[in-house]
Amino acid sequence: MIVGIIIMIIISMINYKIYFKFSKIFYYASNILCIITLLLGQGRGGSNRWIQISIITLQPSEILKISIILFLISYLVKNINTIDKKEVLIKYFAYGLIPAGLIAINNLSTGIIIAFISLFLYFIVSKKYKQFIILIIVMILIYIFAYPLASLLEKLSILKDYQLERIFVWKDPINYSDKSYQTMQGLYAIGRGSFFGKGVGESLQKILLPEAQNDMIFAILCEEHGLFGAFSLISLYIIAIFRMYIISINAKDIYGALLSFGIMIHISLQAIFNIAVVTNLLPNTGITLPFVSYGGSSLIIMSFEIGVVLSISRYEKQSIY
Repeated sequence: MIVGIIIMIIISMINYKIYFKFSKIFYYASNILCIITLLLGQGRGGSNRWIQISIITLQPSEILKISIILFLISYLVKNINTIDKKEVLIKYFAYGLIPAGLIAINNLSTGIIIAFISLFLYFIVSKKYKQFIILIIVMILIYIFAYPLASLLEKLSILKDYQLERIFVWKDPINYSDKSYQTMQGLYAIGRGSFFGKGVGESLQKILLPEAQNDMIFAILCEEHGLFGAFSLISLYIIAIFRMYIISINAKDIYGALLSFGIMIHISLQAIFNIAVVTNLLPNTGITLPFVSYGGSSLIIMSFEIGVVLSISRYEKQSIY
């Protein structure tokens, strides 16, 4: 956390326009790191997500998220007047979705987030809306019919066993009680918290709940601080997201505006997905809760992102707010 705060302060003092020049280097370097992790990395639960560099354990997928944001935004700015042309569009989604697909092999949650970031960034600059309406409808149908779709993917051997298992457990935790232990313990923790919670450090479920300090931390927060604490945290996210939106619309140039939007999208998606997973609105995908979950790589990268937003704010035009 201390390292993250120091990085945030330093980055906030650097002109954000510098990332425009080096975004391609960041993009390819982070992809190479992810490939190395895929082949030689450390992992658990059926996936390799970490690499060991001396005494430092690094999760390259976290670096890839910010690298994708920086690179795709640079690409959009360079092609802002021709972004809806077929050849430009194909290259854009190749840059965004190919890494998403590769990282999804061992880290489905990060692959999904990168894919969503790519789609939302394009939506912001595109003048076409029909395809996005169709996409939203398709996503709603996938959400509604996730169970039969998962059964089909199982027969086609497209997803790994542990990935399919998470979908089955999400849709039918009772019949998969031997596999839904984490989900059920998380829901018990939320229920035990009532309105004001059991008190700081008084959680009992954290002893039983796997990944209580990481993916499922929101459940423990609900148990110790209740619905009041949960809504307070969600309110803080809303305030932060709103401030990033204001910085975006008051940015000095389109690059700064899109950069703030991209970071806003990333943090928003991670917060929404994590809370949805813990409350069983989405299948368990191993997504951390921004600034709350244990995890050095995630905290440092998000501190870096906030530093970039603060840098954009320093150079923004006169705000009307």
